[in-house]
Amino acid sequence: MSTPAARQGSRRERRLEQSRLEASPWTGPNRHYDIIAELGVAFVVITILTVALALAFGSPDQQPVTLKGWADTTPRQFLAISLSELEGSSISARYGPPYNHGTGSVQHLGPVSPQRLFGVHYPLNSAHDFVLDPLALVPGNQSLHSALASYRRAPAAVRAGWEKAYAAALHNGTTLSALGKSGRSYGPVGPILDNLLDLAKSGALDAALVSHGAFYTQNYTKPIMFLGDSTAAGDKSYWASVVSGAHLLGNQWGMMNETGSWPGQPWLWLYTLWYQVPPMSSSPSGDLMVVTIMGVLSVGLLLVPFIPGVRSIPRWLPVHRVVWREWYRSQAAYQDTPGSPRAE
Repeated sequence: MSTPAARQGSRRERRLEQSRLEASPWTGPNRHYDIIAELGVAFVVITILTVALALAFGSPDQQPVTLKGWADTTPRQFLAISLSELEGSSISARYGPPYNHGTGSVQHLGPVSPQRLFGVHYPLNSAHDFVLDPLALVPGNQSLHSALASYRRAPAAVRAGWEKAYAAALHNGTTLSALGKSGRSYGPVGPILDNLLDLAKSGALDAALVSHGAFYTQNYTKPIMFLGDSTAAGDKSYWASVVSGAHLLGNQWGMMNETGSWPGQPWLWLYTLWYQVPPMSSSPSGDLMVVTIMGVLSVGLLLVPFIPGVRSIPRWLPVHRVVWREWYRSQAAYQDTPGSPRAE
């Protein structure tokens, strides 16, 4: 029985012999190889294929998804979601870090919540950021500014009464023109949301919600979150109709698709795969779980050269013998030399 010291010495000798063989002059067959010519031919062929495939299968030019499109398509749904922004019950209003201190979309991995650890660093107030502040920028509309002033001065209980009355009227099918008028039941909420609908239909709300800063010259966080709040309407929401029509739903592996039936980014299949597997497919913390899994797998991939056993898999699988079959046929004697796959 060999001792550990003997095995260690044997491995050291094999490594030294392998180093000697690698440093010795090449004695095998030679073949003429023009890498410049191959590079040129590959470049021409790939260019032609790229242009041809782009002309035949290029992605369609889809129109952007905007608040204007939402307001034009489903105005009553837009008003309902806008009301939830105003009263602080929307998805954004209850989201949680990094936007506010809500808990609606806070994800946990066991007792740990990275969202809470990083805290609120992009403060968002849905009533002010999505409704009141954009309307305050509208010039020359005295009735609107009076309605805004009345709403801001009113106590919280009075505001809640107006919002509840407006929600009831909206649910009961009151016409849009009637909803837009100031009434004793819902006070200034009617004119406020009516003007917000007009602002959205004009396209000005999209522009008003885009933030401008030194790093991101155009930050679309606010309009995207406002659009995302439409998912509160379920399968009938404007956002659901858009992504469903473009085959981008989660159960359609939307992350790796482009719009329509066009192929997208195949390298994202591993990331998207986990969203189809329980518990990630149904957990409210599914995003955090998937990110954690992919992080662990990515670190594992980086550490493959350092993991005993795993790093030896290429030697155990004879794929390299298929790739280099001509070499192994012409150098059969190599199989018996120290440091070769068979010797190890």
